[in-house]
Amino acid sequence: MRGLRVAACLLMAATAQGAYAQAAPESSDAAGEWSNFGRDPGGSQYSPLDEISRENVRGLEQAWIHHSGDYAEGPQGVGSSHEAVPLMVNGLLYFCTPFNRVFAIDAATGQEEWVYDAHAALQGGEAERAGDRRPSTCRGIAYWEQAEESSERCAKRIFKGDFTGAIHAIDALTGEACLDFGAATAHPGYVSHWDYEGYGEGQVRGMSSPPAILGDLVVAGSGSDDGVADAIDGVVRAFDVRSGEMAWEFNPIPPEASALTGAANVWTTMSADPYLNLVFLPTTSPSADYYGGGRRVDMPLVNAVVAVDGATGKPRWSFQTTHHDLYDYDLPGHALLVTIRKDGELRDVAIQQTKSGHLFVFDRATGDAVFPIEERAMPPSDLPEDIASPTQPIPVGIATFARIELDRESLFGITALDRNWCRKRFDQSRYEGLYTPPSQRGSILFPSALGGGNWGGAAYDPGTNLLVIKAENLATWIRFVPTDEGQSEGPMDYLNRPLRGTPYRVEGEVWMSPSGFPCTPPPWGTLSAIDMDSGEMRWQIPLGRLRAMGITLPAAFAWGSPSVGGPIATAGGLVFVASTLDHNLRALDIETGEELWTGRLPAPGMTVPITYRAGGRQFVVIAAGGNARVGTAQSDALVAFALSE
Repeated sequence: MRGLRVAACLLMAATAQGAYAQAAPESSDAAGEWSNFGRDPGGSQYSPLDEISRENVRGLEQAWIHHSGDYAEGPQGVGSSHEAVPLMVNGLLYFCTPFNRVFAIDAATGQEEWVYDAHAALQGGEAERAGDRRPSTCRGIAYWEQAEESSERCAKRIFKGDFTGAIHAIDALTGEACLDFGAATAHPGYVSHWDYEGYGEGQVRGMSSPPAILGDLVVAGSGSDDGVADAIDGVVRAFDVRSGEMAWEFNPIPPEASALTGAANVWTTMSADPYLNLVFLPTTSPSADYYGGGRRVDMPLVNAVVAVDGATGKPRWSFQTTHHDLYDYDLPGHALLVTIRKDGELRDVAIQQTKSGHLFVFDRATGDAVFPIEERAMPPSDLPEDIASPTQPIPVGIATFARIELDRESLFGITALDRNWCRKRFDQSRYEGLYTPPSQRGSILFPSALGGGNWGGAAYDPGTNLLVIKAENLATWIRFVPTDEGQSEGPMDYLNRPLRGTPYRVEGEVWMSPSGFPCTPPPWGTLSAIDMDSGEMRWQIPLGRLRAMGITLPAAFAWGSPSVGGPIATAGGLVFVASTLDHNLRALDIETGEELWTGRLPAPGMTVPITYRAGGRQFVVIAAGGNARVGTAQSDALVAFALSE
């Protein structure tokens, strides 16, 4: 079987006629590295390494553990969330921390080589970033090196976005700031989104996900306050990797709507095709979230996968996956740019996951649908100021990877009282299936604004032609409250907040019973494998184990766990995934989904693992830091596993 997999990979490499097939084969050194968020520019989350295989994975053991010291215990806003996906290149492992630092450690031993601290005095006795540290989200960094071999300073660079809206350039070998980057501004060593017009209101322009590299450009997304009607527009900017001069900016909000709405930003990961010179942007919903009465205008580039020309910053093609978004169904992760086998041919495609649990598959160069897409009728809004889109696009011929329908009889309760409570709330609420709009009565949104799909959630294995993707199966309950009825009590979050510039505020919750279990039926988290030729589900398993009343529930319950992060696939026939609320990294058989090995972590690994070769061994590494936003234990650990020497 393993020989057949290798032969299939070689056949694909030899016969593919698409963009990636035109590139020179990877060197053995490059094959052992992990130099982009998803390893390759297209974000496949696949490694050709096979030293660790189905036959020997049970021999994995902890090789080393690194502690950065950068974490804080506490709830959201106080505690930290260590979600970084490291990179490995130059024999070094690079990663960022929740406290705005970047570490480089020896990839084989975990020994520290350097630490970059934007809060420290880097030049002239002044810090690049003044003020107190605070926990923030950093999902990763980006790496660039110039095409010609050079010993010059900053010929290899790390780029890091931060919570202030700055993009830092760091010498990858020394950890020193690259002061030519941004030299034309008032702050050499970094450039900032705040150097440019925001086109709206609000103070959020920070970056939680890594920039993308396309040739000699670093492409940076940004955050936006989507609880404000006229929020800052979700501008994506490309900067020269050496000088920091802006090459172009892409704004998904059309000029005629910029004074009405904003956001539609790119908060999550991006992917790039250097051969087509395209960067793929997954844009979000326009502001304000959930309420569309003030933005009933045509905006085709919001809630869309947009293939942007690297030379001009103009869209070459785009597709909107949710029309007039009233559900917070922003695109939660990058389009995977991979070469699949479909109908006897090799096709270069972009695979876009969604929060609604659907997969959209496009020809990478043209945007043509590889699996057909139909417009289907959806429920109307009952708000007098708004009109929901009468239809939404639904892919045909490819399996949904998340549950997308609820019925009253299947609602879950750990006791009869819980089940009856959930059914009563169901009867009192508005629910008409997928894309039920929020209402003053209170609506059930399923899948929830958490997904379905979310960041880091998919990997593609060319040997089996399988897309492996995780999903959540939770619902949210949400309602509009007129602003003249006073302010809500308690903390504000994405489900409870005023919607500035609108006649409403929103109140909501993840739909749970009084005992604290979801009202939606389990499994609440799954991992699935979808055949990219037939579009059929090959297998689906519950992913993760919940802890309730001080007890970790047995795997036999098959309830699964809500999750943050996602899987990787390897040529060893394996899927590695953590991402759940438990403290485990798992290795699964990619053909069947069978769990073959489990490694214990000091805190949940709510991110994406990586794998690479260093010192003659293949390692699997994951940030095991937990997540304050979902109430887990927190840590500063980076954990490496390898076969025994």
